[in-house]
Amino acid sequence: MNVSDDEKLTVLAADDVPENLDIVKNALTPEYRVKAAVNGRLALKIAKNQEIDLILLDVRMPEMDGYEVCQRLLETPSTANIPIIFLTGQDTISDEVLGLEMGAVDFIKKPINPGILKRRIDTQLELRATRKKLRVHNNYLEELVEEKTKEISDSRMAMIYALAQLAEARDKETGDHLIRTQKYCWYLANKVKDTGRYNAEVDINYCKNLYIASPLHDIGKVGISDSILLKPGDLTDDEFERVKQHTVIGCKLLKKVQKMYSENYLLEIGLDLIHYHHEKWNGEGYPEGLEKDEIPLAARIMAIADVYDALRSERPYKEAFTHEKSCKIIEEDSGTHFDPFLVNCFLEISGEFKTISQKNEAELEDYGDIPVSIQF
Repeated sequence: MNVSDDEKLTVLAADDVPENLDIVKNALTPEYRVKAAVNGRLALKIAKNQEIDLILLDVRMPEMDGYEVCQRLLETPSTANIPIIFLTGQDTISDEVLGLEMGAVDFIKKPINPGILKRRIDTQLELRATRKKLRVHNNYLEELVEEKTKEISDSRMAMIYALAQLAEARDKETGDHLIRTQKYCWYLANKVKDTGRYNAEVDINYCKNLYIASPLHDIGKVGISDSILLKPGDLTDDEFERVKQHTVIGCKLLKKVQKMYSENYLLEIGLDLIHYHHEKWNGEGYPEGLEKDEIPLAARIMAIADVYDALRSERPYKEAFTHEKSCKIIEEDSGTHFDPFLVNCFLEISGEFKTISQKNEAELEDYGDIPVSIQF
């Protein structure tokens, strides 16, 4: 086969016997470019400073034998992936085993048969080329999968946020409520993860899914009439009962989606958030009156994020509370409204909550090292 000089692969042959090097050169030229080294030290120098595709290494050489050269080549990042074939005059199984265990790809016995040598080298270089193509192809596939996964993730998150905005758009008082509570949930969930208390449930994927699903917590408000939702004054008892139904309305809405994606973990967390984020630790919340650990963990996390943001936000009926006063209120409601364990977690990272609460919408979007495709 005729190969241009630019296409030729380079074989480095190391042997202290010049006649053996001549045999190698005659067998491999002109298809391969052959570099020769008369000792191990020279072989190492050539391999480190030139682009070598395969190394033929004599086992028995003075000063530094082939095994030592092999070990040094494999320990050097720039030469560690070059295939090595040992040449030896020793006809013992133990030499072959040792060489292969060290990382050599093949073993050729002397006297060198040019035909066998050529065939063995062809095979190893074809394998190396195939592996290289496979790595390139796998890298391409990984990039393609990552790109498509990001597209799906971005589309999913954009849809979730668009749905959540429907509810927020009808309640002008909420402002950047969705973005802030999303950030609060992320940091509080990660604090819970770091404690190790809920190892069986809370990992990085749990935190991501909670982050993604949290904007849906008030989606049920789309089912509440404007006359009630946008009423400037106090609500009547009947009107407040109607507002409380947003948890049930939102749950029914998402359950229709869940029928199409029954194994979707994100939707499961979303349902917990929507249905139970107004439950209280002492059982006096709504809509089910659950208490303590009966309330899903995601909803208990959301409850603290939701209330903190409400306390820190200005409303027609109140001024925005300071961070310190908001923290004090949440701490005082530990064991009644809120899970005491989560309150302790919140207090430990309350500085993060304060920072988030002080940022505007543009600053919020880029705030935090959150490893999900889109940050809202």
